[in-house]
Order: sequence, then C-alpha cells, then structure tokens
Amino acid sequence: MSEPSTTPGEGFHPHLHDAADRVAAPLRTRLHHVRSDSLDGDTAQSGGMRRFAAVSGKNVGSEKLWMGQTHVAPATSSSDHHHGESETAIYVVSGHPEFVFLDDSGSEPEEVRLRTSPGDYIFVPPFVPHREENPDPDDEAVVVIARSTQEAIVVNLPRLYALPADET
Repeated sequence: MSEPSTTPGEGFHPHLHDAADRVAAPLRTRLHHVRSDSLDGDTAQSGGMRRFAAVSGKNVGSEKLWMGQTHVAPATSSSDHHHGESETAIYVVSGHPEFVFLDDSGSEPEEVRLRTSPGDYIFVPPFVPHREENPDPDDEAVVVIARSTQEAIVVNLPRLYALPADET
C-alpha cells in the first residue's frame, strides 16, 4: 500500500494532519520531508554561486548538520572562500565542476584543480580556502553539500591562499 506524498512540514506521518485541537509536534520529534521545490535560498552566498538549504537549523531544527544544493552557472567561478569550522562533503549531481585550492607542501605554493564528474565526492576540511569553477560554457553544475554545522558558514576571501600546516 502506498502512502500519499508528503508536503513540506508534514513530517513522518503524512496521514496525520494538524487539527485545531492538536498541537504540532516539536521539530526534533519527527522526520521532515523537504521537497526540491521548497529549498531555502536565504543562506550564505559566494559570488558566482547560488546555495539552497534543505536541512538546516532554521528549516528542520538540525543542531549539527547542514545540507543543501549549490548551483554554479556556466562559465562561472565562485569567489575564494572557506567554510569556517565546518567539515564539508560534496556530491556532484550534474556537470563537471572544478574545485581549486593552493597546496604549499612544495617549495612554492601550487594551485591544485580537482576536476570532477557526476557521482564524484569531494571533502573540504575546516578553514581551507578554495573556490568552485564551472568551465562548461553551456550547462550549470549542481552539487549536494553536507556540512558538520547546522548552518552554512561561508567566509568570502580577497584571494586564495594555502592553509599553513600548523593551522590544520
């Protein structure tokens, strides 16, 4: 037997609708269904990118996790940035975005470019300056992001620099 689709905010029991005589369950006592068409664009942004929150403290009451989508327009680069104390995991949904950072393990800092394809994952440690690029002239790149903090921390930077080894 198939249950009907839930609508945003209905939680785990879509067949139990809020009635006048019933108080809605607290955010952290139920599951949440966040539809793709109800993602929240009111989140930290970097130039060249659009971020949309799906799971956040604001949307669903999460305390230790943020998850959402980032769209990088064709032939676009984000500004240089880092995500503060957040660990960030990225899953490439579509396109071939490139993730750029500086590595100073050699004699001179070297720009490293990670070229990705749909299905690939990227891990960004806390405070590591980087940027995303979409070299495709026609199609946007879309990634799903999960962070270890409840909100999207984005610290925009004036330039890309290597994180000193003693700060890691």
